Amino acid sequence: MGFFSEFKEFAMKGNVVDLAVGVIIGAAFGKIVSSFIENVITPLLLKPALDAAHLSTIEELTAFGGVKYGLFLSAVINFIIVAFVLFLIIKGINKVKKKDEVVAPPAGPTQEELLTQIRDLLKNKQ
Repeated sequence: MGFFSEFKEFAMKGNVVDLAVGVIIGAAFGKIVSSFIENVITPLLLKPALDAAHLSTIEELTAFGGVKYGLFLSAVINFIIVAFVLFLIIKGINKVKKKDEVVAPPAGPTQEELLTQIRDLLKNKQ
């Protein structure tokens, strides 16, 4: 098997393609979360605190003359939201999987076992 055919086989495996799709979707989802933080969370929840500090965005928060802890806080908020949304998605997927799994009723005794039990009962009566 040639080098290029081995590489093609490796690159086209399901796991590699799934990972690539996941990374692309994750990057797009990250942009959505960032937009949600900047355009919804910050104006609604953090606006009073930012106005008191005379700032327009959380990223502008600094301490000790230049430590930009606002960027860190923004990243933490982004992470918490992403983790929570992924938790909800996984929880939903697991719930659907559980519904799909049909629990088989416990198997009853076989004919041979029943006949053996009847035989034993008849022996005990004699």
